[in-house]
Amino acid sequence: MDATVGQLERDARELARRRGLDPAEDFVAFRSLVTEVVAEHEIRSLAGHVTPLMDPIAVQKDIVDAVAGLGPLQQYLDDPSIEEIWINEPGKVFVARSGVPELTPTILDHQGVKDLVERMLRTSGRRLDLSQPFVDAALPNGERLHVVIPPITRRSWAVNIRKFIARARHLGDLVARGSLSHEAATFLSDAVASGKNIVVSGATQAGKTTMIGALAGAIPAGQRVITCEEVFELNIASRDCVALQCRQSSLEGTGEIPLRRLVKEALRMRPDRLIVGEVREAEAFDLLIGLNAGLPGMSTVHANSAREAVTKLATLPLLAGENVTASFVTPTLAQALDIVVHLDLDANGRRTVREIVGVSGRIEGSVIETATIFVREDGELRAKERGTQWASSSG
Repeated sequence: MDATVGQLERDARELARRRGLDPAEDFVAFRSLVTEVVAEHEIRSLAGHVTPLMDPIAVQKDIVDAVAGLGPLQQYLDDPSIEEIWINEPGKVFVARSGVPELTPTILDHQGVKDLVERMLRTSGRRLDLSQPFVDAALPNGERLHVVIPPITRRSWAVNIRKFIARARHLGDLVARGSLSHEAATFLSDAVASGKNIVVSGATQAGKTTMIGALAGAIPAGQRVITCEEVFELNIASRDCVALQCRQSSLEGTGEIPLRRLVKEALRMRPDRLIVGEVREAEAFDLLIGLNAGLPGMSTVHANSAREAVTKLATLPLLAGENVTASFVTPTLAQALDIVVHLDLDANGRRTVREIVGVSGRIEGSVIETATIFVREDGELRAKERGTQWASSSG
């Protein structure tokens, strides 16, 4: 039967070639073509010329997945309960459901992994070779792809596909999912509408991108939004939005466009709001300059708490150059940043807001004063009495 399916796949490829169809680009037409090929096979099987198929519908899907999709990985992309797929080696394909990883029965080979990655990168314009052993790219349906190859890895290609299936478009969506209380959602919505600068912090997979998207849903209609990201992930519900992403260098080592350049260019595009997907390095300085100039903005940062996020944001701009000092960054950050929303991912894969912290604008020595506004206690996100607390920053 496998030989029969293999022959039908070859027939479908050949027919697509003769008709000038690109299976990936003309997906609907190719699916109809496969239906036609399988139907013709079934007609011939009635006359006894070929072996009948046990499940023609399943065979059609297998052929479409193999030619136009991602083969054995397509079933996981189609499964709405799966949020991430990763390959440690050909015989170890994992998925995550609700934040909980599990090993799948899917077995690939080294060449099969390379073929799948090549197919995924075909439309991205990004490359992967010995001179560029890492790649970050967006798939056509919005999934984020990250690949690392030997000799950076020991033997096998390491592949991650993040799906973003539970993206919220408004803060009310997070309330409905139990990630955020109604009172906190109202507070954040009012803060966004009034132009407060907000940073979302948390660990990997804590839901930072989802939170930024939900916060952006509270931006008043008619405002122009510019987003800057390493790879397109945000999907802002605004009629006036321009999305920018970084570019890798060419084979000659030229043409790279880093996140710092995107932030600078975005400031020239008449934005009413600036959203930077994530700050990790010196681009934090350019974001800080933009926010300090009166431009409302949002960004994300990896941190273990809201106060650690403030500390990190006071340190990262120092990477921009020796002429950038803590004596400039600390007071500038204290005046520019208003709110930090910190997210948590528990052992069961549940994503929640752990705390919301306000930045008062005041400094004591080399530390920035902050105050807890909401904090999660006994599983509930509650408003906190506004006592002064402190976040250390670089001094």
